[in-house]
Amino acid sequence: MKVLITGGAGFIGSTVASACLDAGITPVLLDNLVTGRVEFTEGRAFYEGDIADGELIDRIFEEHPEIGATIHCAALIVVPESVAQPLRYYHVNVAKTVALTEHLLRNGCDRLLFSSSASIYTAGDDFSVDENSELDPLSPYARTKMVNELVFKDTAQATALRVLSLRYFNPVGADPELRTGLQVALPSHALGKLIQARANGLPFLITGTDWPTRDGSGIRDYVHVWDLARAHVAAVQRFDEVLPLDGPGCYEVINLGTGQGTTVRELIAAFETVTGERPALEEAPPRPGDNAGAFTRTGKAERLLGWRAELSLEQGIADTLAWFDRREALLGL
Repeated sequence: MKVLITGGAGFIGSTVASACLDAGITPVLLDNLVTGRVEFTEGRAFYEGDIADGELIDRIFEEHPEIGATIHCAALIVVPESVAQPLRYYHVNVAKTVALTEHLLRNGCDRLLFSSSASIYTAGDDFSVDENSELDPLSPYARTKMVNELVFKDTAQATALRVLSLRYFNPVGADPELRTGLQVALPSHALGKLIQARANGLPFLITGTDWPTRDGSGIRDYVHVWDLARAHVAAVQRFDEVLPLDGPGCYEVINLGTGQGTTVRELIAAFETVTGERPALEEAPPRPGDNAGAFTRTGKAERLLGWRAELSLEQGIADTLAWFDRREALLGL
């Protein structure tokens, strides 16, 4: 079986591609290389281009008729940037996804796995959520994810499309074999910024210290990217069990996280455990679009996919550090 992976030269898409290969599933990658890296496509079927390019999508399916599912990872993802450039985010993340969906349906591809986000949730008093929790996205980025989910749900009810929406929590780590990892020069998430601050001899900024969490810093569910990748493999393999052709449903949501909440200050403590170094810290106000955060209850992923996160936060930190040591030589960063 083959799968089309949009954004397949990015951090998550390339890691999902590696997990697919390891499981005997052949990935076909599509990426415009705006943030993706051509180095991550080596030895893999790769098409450089836009997800809204219908002629290109037609050619991919003509040349790879064995494609049985699409994993849609292509998106702009930086929350503060989305606040400053909302129209760009809606155009790239929503309008182009609508076009992609039309192209997939025209080519008879009715299985779609969507890379959604836990940032669309509003958490309860204990900051835990499940797939039925209230939605209240607080940034244009998060709203693009929710709008796409609505598009998919409506389309699945009206066409042959079936959609598994996988709501990610906070990816950390790298492919344990260091084939791929975080590729952007200036990471926007906490662990990347922590590593960057350490490398530059600068203090790490804790952005937001008055959230109603146990220590005032934001709380997240840090899930190893390899565990996320394994979840995608399980979702491809079990797709027709979760959403059978003759079943009552054509759209399903599954959270992907560890089930454990970790505050930013606890992330820093884990970083200190792994490195043996105490980072210098400074406190700062929240960034535009930030929120207190959440972590997931994991029962649905275990029940439907037979999946649970296995790798620890410390392993994620260690793998990220190992990748950062390698990525300059590989990517020139």
